[in-house]
Amino acid sequence: MNQGKAGRRGGSLRSRQFHILRALKGAYDSRAAWVLRLGAVVVFGALAGLRTGEAAAQDATMLDERVTQQSIADTICRPDYADAVSPPFDVMMQHKAHLLAERGIDTDAGADYAIDRRVPVLLGGSPDAPANLDLLPWAGTSGERRKARFVVHLKRCVCEGKMSLSVAQAAIVGNWSAAYAGFGRDSCDVSGLNVATGTRDSEP
Repeated sequence: MNQGKAGRRGGSLRSRQFHILRALKGAYDSRAAWVLRLGAVVVFGALAGLRTGEAAAQDATMLDERVTQQSIADTICRPDYADAVSPPFDVMMQHKAHLLAERGIDTDAGADYAIDRRVPVLLGGSPDAPANLDLLPWAGTSGERRKARFVVHLKRCVCEGKMSLSVAQAAIVGNWSAAYAGFGRDSCDVSGLNVATGTRDSEP
């Protein structure tokens, strides 16, 4: 065989091999990039899910702008704070009457209901913003009496520096009744607790 032709054939074969390898590498790089992008989306989604409950508490229409993590010592951690900022009793009763009528609840049954603040004043909620006002029955596992106990518990955790204000707000705006059941009587530990649902990470 002519050595020149053999050399050309060898060079052509090497060229084809080079192009094939380059194509395979390009496909691999593209696949790897896709996997990385998919992983980033999954991680971002997981982090967003963890923050959902906390973000829910950040609705400015429900919050008192005077209360921040930096101002808690001068606001909610003062013993007289709630009384100092709350509207007069008769004003709150007007709000309650409006909510009863809006829900179609007879005024004779009104004594069974409390006017509720979705984010309580003791956790930085607005004292009188309509968006923050609701009705809850006094009794029951999701009633105002039980919620009030949980609020006091969360406020103590915040004022002792064992829990951030935003986490406490998220716990009370989320499934607070289930979250309350997830806390020990003297515990401020929220590790592994989904404050939006009130469940621990180990639970189904």
